[in-house]
Amino acid sequence: MSIPKTMRAAVLADGEPRLELMEIDTPQPQAGEVLVEVIACGVCHTDLHVIKGEVAFPRPAVMGHEISGRIAALGEGLDDAGLSVGDVVVGGFIMPCTTCDACRRGRDDLCANFFAHNRLRGTLYDGTSRLRMPDGSFLAMYSMGGLAEYAVVPASALTRAPEGLDPESSAILGCAGLTAYGATFRQGRVTPGSSVVIVGAGGIGSSLIPMAKAAGATRIIAVDIAAEKLENAAALGATDTVDARVGDPVEQVRAISGGGVDVAFEALGNPVTFRQAVGMLGDGGRMVAIGIAPAGAEASIEITPLVRRGYEIVGSFGARTRTDLPEVVKLAADGAFDVESLITRRYTLDEADTAYRDLAAGTITGRAVISMSSRSESTR
Repeated sequence: MSIPKTMRAAVLADGEPRLELMEIDTPQPQAGEVLVEVIACGVCHTDLHVIKGEVAFPRPAVMGHEISGRIAALGEGLDDAGLSVGDVVVGGFIMPCTTCDACRRGRDDLCANFFAHNRLRGTLYDGTSRLRMPDGSFLAMYSMGGLAEYAVVPASALTRAPEGLDPESSAILGCAGLTAYGATFRQGRVTPGSSVVIVGAGGIGSSLIPMAKAAGATRIIAVDIAAEKLENAAALGATDTVDARVGDPVEQVRAISGGGVDVAFEALGNPVTFRQAVGMLGDGGRMVAIGIAPAGAEASIEITPLVRRGYEIVGSFGARTRTDLPEVVKLAADGAFDVESLITRRYTLDEADTAYRDLAAGTITGRAVISMSSRSESTR
């Protein structure tokens, strides 16, 4: 496979909260790493928090942390990895180092090196980035830096995509799918017959609907303030919708569910909706916090109901990439997690900044992807 010397990338430069298209050197994989020719990259609110300066991250940087692509080259030491040049793959946003204590016990979602190196410094695990600015200076990577034509990804974060899955739409499996799986099957422990509520029916929230169905939930309530997002939630399989602008959403959810739900998902990272999600629980219920909040955001919870009603409040950041991403891909291949129905907007790399401006404006109802091809459209 011919690999060009340079590539295009959407760069978050110093100062302005915008993405600028640049021509930079194509990165090279090192030992245990894979060079992926990116097919598409998902548009996620976590990137937006960084772009807006609400979450600290080094600049300049290439954002983009959920990708699909085709393997262009393999680094050293991957003879037994089961990956080959030409394979279509999905990249998980949590890229486990495989060597820290958390990784050794299977908790990829708690990988110490991922958070210490990638999320704090914008590097891979040798302390350096694979990307450089046009003048050769440092360029940070947010996960693999997927808003580019090529990306270097640790092999531990990749799963092959089977034939039959649309390679472009499959990009959202690496974050939306992985996050929904971790929240539903791991932290939420949703079981057949469960009742759930999803507070915030945007990109991640909408992904929770088919995942909760796959886990066997029989009542799925979606809560939002945007009518189009609630309509989209119903189309995806929500059994009930609640417009939080009309009346008390807590009272409405408790009435619909007959006294409170088994599992409540908070997908916004907002102190108000955090408290509301706890208030929607039935006795012994579990609130799963998924939404990333601006630095310093706090939510207060009334203590006595938490104690007397046996509530649980747990955080959920993604899932266990090496074991769970293959399961997410299998669910998608089997039709239980339909990526096509979740994607409502498509952009080109030239339109990357527009995509995140649309996300900030709330005009993307479900999930969006940025394609490295020339296709750009609204799918609904």
